[in-house]
Amino acid sequence: MGSMGITERLARASAGRPWSVVGVWIAGFIVMVAAATQVGDALTTEFAVLNNPDSTVGADLLEERLRGEERALEFIIVRSEGLTVEDIAYQELVARIVDDVRALEGTVASAASYFDTNAPAMVSADGTASLIQVELEGEAKEGSDNVGPLVDYVRDLEPGGGFDVLVFGPGSANREVQEITERDLQTGESIGISIALIILLVVFGALVAALLPLLLAIFAIVGAIGVTALFGQWWSFSFFVVNIITMIGLAVGIDYALFIVQRYREEYAKGDDVVEAIAKAGATASRAVMFSGATVVIALLGLLLIPQNIYRSIAFGSIVVVMLAVLGALTLLPAVLKLLGPKINRLSIPGLRRQRSADDDSGFWASVARGVMGHPVLSLVLAVGVLVAVAIPATTIKAGFSGVESMPEDSEARQAFGVLMADFSAGLSAPAEVVIDRIGADQAAVDAGIETLLAQVEADEGFDFADVQTNDAGDLTLVSISLATAADGDAGYEAIRRLRADYVEPDFAGTGASVYVAGRTAEFVDMFDVISNYTPIVFAFVLGLSFLLLMVVFRSIVVPIKAILMNLLSVGATYGMLTLVFQEGIGADLLGFTQVEAIEAWLPLMLFAILFGLSMDYHVFLLSRIRERYNETGDNTASVAYGVRSTASVITGAALIMVAVFGGFALGDNASLQQMGFGLGFAILLDATIIRTIVVPASMTLLGSANWYLPSWLEWLPHLSIEGERDDATTALGRAA
Repeated sequence: MGSMGITERLARASAGRPWSVVGVWIAGFIVMVAAATQVGDALTTEFAVLNNPDSTVGADLLEERLRGEERALEFIIVRSEGLTVEDIAYQELVARIVDDVRALEGTVASAASYFDTNAPAMVSADGTASLIQVELEGEAKEGSDNVGPLVDYVRDLEPGGGFDVLVFGPGSANREVQEITERDLQTGESIGISIALIILLVVFGALVAALLPLLLAIFAIVGAIGVTALFGQWWSFSFFVVNIITMIGLAVGIDYALFIVQRYREEYAKGDDVVEAIAKAGATASRAVMFSGATVVIALLGLLLIPQNIYRSIAFGSIVVVMLAVLGALTLLPAVLKLLGPKINRLSIPGLRRQRSADDDSGFWASVARGVMGHPVLSLVLAVGVLVAVAIPATTIKAGFSGVESMPEDSEARQAFGVLMADFSAGLSAPAEVVIDRIGADQAAVDAGIETLLAQVEADEGFDFADVQTNDAGDLTLVSISLATAADGDAGYEAIRRLRADYVEPDFAGTGASVYVAGRTAEFVDMFDVISNYTPIVFAFVLGLSFLLLMVVFRSIVVPIKAILMNLLSVGATYGMLTLVFQEGIGADLLGFTQVEAIEAWLPLMLFAILFGLSMDYHVFLLSRIRERYNETGDNTASVAYGVRSTASVITGAALIMVAVFGGFALGDNASLQQMGFGLGFAILLDATIIRTIVVPASMTLLGSANWYLPSWLEWLPHLSIEGERDDATTALGRAA
């Protein structure tokens, strides 16, 4: 048997030694649970660009030759309803807070109030609000880990006397984002699992069978988190990775098990013994799952090409959980099915266990297929027209990052940021840093450039004030420039671009100095550039490999071209809907979503990769059934109708499960996860409805036998089969339940 027989061999081997296989998986599960408890040490809230951009070079120079390790900076805001900084009671409260904060050993390195510095930037115009600048122990990137005692102190403080005390900074804001994200993870899990179980009960009609897909998903998720924690000893992963692993693991783990368990039950119901039914499911459904997992992994590999930690974290976590889900479906599931045997149908729910033959053309989906194929041109024009219309708003999509404004209105960080916006410089906590390496430069020319830069910054409304600092060796100068706007907003990004292109570059041209613009906002701008530069590379990689894989499997150049076009339509429509709901706010309040100024910059490319992999699953399952029937009958029209109605039940169930899982995460408070969950759920819904029921059958009806066209000069391509080598094998999806 060729390599494509591996899934049947694995199924037979696992069924032959079920307790050994289950024992190995349980042992691995226990190890991964222990490892997963340490995953927090592997996570970071940093958005890091990994190709050494200007912002990174500048930050490294500052650490090496000026200030050493950069400390995390936080600001305590003291505000009074009636008193000002001139009043004794105000001064006494600030002094007490400074003393208390300095006493937080191991947390605070230094603290200075307006009364220590007399800096105008640290007091509001009316004198009722002032700042206490706090430097935390440890590196800046550890701010969210170290800021806890400071945040707790401010939360517990009861100043009385009409005073209000708040804390704001990157560390405290990121800490609150993590808390919200962890809460959203619990919400998403509970909602997704609950709805998925209900759908599985409807599909299977039995509680035992319905629980198996959830079992597989849990094993895959815990294993992937454990693997991430282990690799996290060498690399740091974005804190989003746990949510991604859970989201993708629930979706694919449940779906893959659904296909296999459904096929096993059908084979067993036809009279096969347990082992033979498992083997047939392994030769067909498991093979389809293996191919589907490969398509998802191929799409996700494209994200690894991008030198940015969010993409690589998402790709790593998603690839690991998909691979574990596939491995579990090919080994653990057959072993458990062998142990259960006929007990798979235990705890049946009356009225739900009914099966409809794939040859029965009297059902709902059969009627839909006949209607679409009876008017293929009209159906195709209307469906494509709807998708294009929904995609049009994507032309106005804006990329950005979820700032504090996108957090819940009652969040501490958002309230503190509102005070900063009203009374101080919003960019105070994350200034732009112009780093000037003076080695080998014309020193007089550099000094003149600095003077010119300071004058330009003072005249630019995008900046508030600047401070100049030179190291003891005199070979490195830092011009720290406070932004007049939020560090993570469009105005801030434009200010950095203007600073780089209009001021820094011409001011220091010909001086011999190397000049870099660093700081948090500059890091965001560098990330935008990386995404822009790598987007065409990722698209070419994913589309190219997907085309080759589909061409080999279906021995057609038409099928992969259509599949790619359909997926691009689906992705485009998803981008458009994201823009309408989140950026424009249409229906956002009704759905409980947060309207934002810009869609997460990393989201569109991430959605493309994940959606392309997941959407290809349904195309493959549907097209493989059509191809199988076409090979048997040579009747294209009848084969298309057969494929649509025979895959309808399980594809619909699988799609609804994915929508439920993704929708559960979209219902949290984190704006990034809202966008991600909504985008993934909406795209899957499109694929399972408009694409599968209208675009695919209408286009295949119009093209007829041309669907399977393969140029003669490509006949050397190997013959691969998704659904197994038996003449009587049906697809992985089996007959509609």
